[in-house]
Amino acid sequence: MSTVTQAPTGSVPDGHLTGFGTKRYRSYVLIVLMVVYTLNFIDRTLIAVVAQPIIESFSLTDKQWGLLYGPPFALFYAAMGLPIAMWADRSNRVKIITMCIILWSIMTALCGIAAGFAMLLLFRTGVAIGEAGGTPPANSIIGDYYKPISRSTALGIYSMGVTLGSVLANLFGGPIAQMQGADFGAWIGSIGLGGLFGGLDWANIEGWRIAFVVVGLPGVLIAALLLLTVKEPPRGYSDPPGTVKHDATFMDAFREIWSKPTFWWMAIGASFIAFVGYGIASFQAPFLQRVHDLDVGAAALQYGAPLSALAALGTFLGGYITEKASVRSQRAVALVPAIGLVIAVPFYCMALLTSSLELVFPFMAIGAMCHYAYLGAQYNIASSVVTSRSRATAVAVLLILVSIIGNGIGPLFVGFFSDMFMSGALVDAGSDLTLATCKTGTDLTDAMKAVCTTASGEGLRKSLALTSLWFLFAAFCFYMSSRTLKRDFIAKGA
Repeated sequence: MSTVTQAPTGSVPDGHLTGFGTKRYRSYVLIVLMVVYTLNFIDRTLIAVVAQPIIESFSLTDKQWGLLYGPPFALFYAAMGLPIAMWADRSNRVKIITMCIILWSIMTALCGIAAGFAMLLLFRTGVAIGEAGGTPPANSIIGDYYKPISRSTALGIYSMGVTLGSVLANLFGGPIAQMQGADFGAWIGSIGLGGLFGGLDWANIEGWRIAFVVVGLPGVLIAALLLLTVKEPPRGYSDPPGTVKHDATFMDAFREIWSKPTFWWMAIGASFIAFVGYGIASFQAPFLQRVHDLDVGAAALQYGAPLSALAALGTFLGGYITEKASVRSQRAVALVPAIGLVIAVPFYCMALLTSSLELVFPFMAIGAMCHYAYLGAQYNIASSVVTSRSRATAVAVLLILVSIIGNGIGPLFVGFFSDMFMSGALVDAGSDLTLATCKTGTDLTDAMKAVCTTASGEGLRKSLALTSLWFLFAAFCFYMSSRTLKRDFIAKGA
């Protein structure tokens, strides 16, 4: 594998016009990095696909589930993101990403053997530490492979990994989680591998546990592919001539970022988009199962996977529309996401509050496509308002905010208000039942269980609708980012 190299001033006068490597090889590298990002989000979001079975296994309230899904992952992701990004600004980025893939893949598989809430929380934290080192180095690599004018599309394609990861997590995780352990054990035996697991009592192994192991372990193969086939590009190769190309200390990078209001408005906006996005993602499967009585497999295959695919299309279209609109106005990179978010709000609310299952998909689909049009923009802005020496650090700062506000608070916010609204629904139903008795009661009649289920679904749908309104604040932030964008961009006119 290539060592880290710098592009000496004046040695690559056409780098900002051509990009690094051949067009075919650049496309290959971009696809591999998108696959890595897809894997990142498969392993990250699988837990949301199998949320309801885990909630039932450990008798969790929605607030407890929000705590498991959000804050610990977010805090460790944030804590590790910055030092890994600074390391990436000085070292071989391909090797760093490789090590991180191996770590998060193994930790995902270990989630399947968690004996309780605390152990699952521990392994989930391990996933966070590994995934913290994936995106900042990858963004930095893309910035060196692609010329400035092509980065919106390239980052839009790369960012499709978020939604494609959700598609695959649903396609594989949902059906596997729906299987009975005995059925999976019989299948293992039918392909001649039963002897490797002779000591397991498959009848007592839940499907969600199998899903973590099956989905997690293949990541090691992707890590090997990356290491053996992707070259480390010269740092700053595709920047305009005269751009500073030396390493920066953290304070150097932070001072550069601090002086860019475009970055901070975008980062706050992206964080609140993630606040809504992670909040909805963490409870989408439970919403479909509680409110519309779908099982885990149907929720994943009929809704989770196709909605994620449409969100991926929205990510690509967001980058494409931005690139075309940027010919007329450089502000388009921030204004396109702002417009998309405003459009998404009413469609999400209608999808969550309608009583018709047939209307959920079309409303949610339009909302998701408009919602995810922002993904490429956040990375484009973060990478374009700083010099090449600070790109990985800038993306890491962005992801720290996104992680803490979005992943850290979003699911917990939804869970807190879901429990609160559920308690209110129980009172409105004239029932003596409480949240605690619904979750842990052992002597509930069928009628009582029905009241609990209805109240649980009603509380969750109201909480999700309330959460989606934060998109309006995020849209305002992207609009404010657009006002200083032309001044702050490094690659002016590129």
